[in-house]
Amino acid sequence: MSWLPPGPIDHVGIAVHELDTASATYVDLLGAVRGHREVVEGQGVEVLFLELPGTTRLELIAPLDDRSPVARFLAKRGEGLHHICVLVDDIAAALAALQEHEVPLVDATARPGAGGTRIAFLHPQALGGVLLELKERPR
Repeated sequence: MSWLPPGPIDHVGIAVHELDTASATYVDLLGAVRGHREVVEGQGVEVLFLELPGTTRLELIAPLDDRSPVARFLAKRGEGLHHICVLVDDIAAALAALQEHEVPLVDATARPGAGGTRIAFLHPQALGGVLLELKERPR
């Protein structure tokens, strides 16, 4: 029995310095189609979703300034994989179950994400260095 009911992967997050330059590469190499773009002030980032034909989405994430956690990530690791996002039906219940089993979390409660979604992150320690985002399915 899992503590977190498995949901499909919603997207893979990729940290980049600049959205337009990075997205051009994904469009040229993979045939990605640019989709929703927005500033997420609460996280200090601008995001651009790319649709990969017949597969999942990519979320390119660029920091708004040097104080953003993504700016620190880029300074330490450079551009590349930032997180994997899975869908959950009830994010509050998922977080409660994870807390009950003492899974390390970045967020104990959900916060606003891109597109008006509710999200939360598990600490990378929980999955061997991989940052996992939980995203509540739209109701």
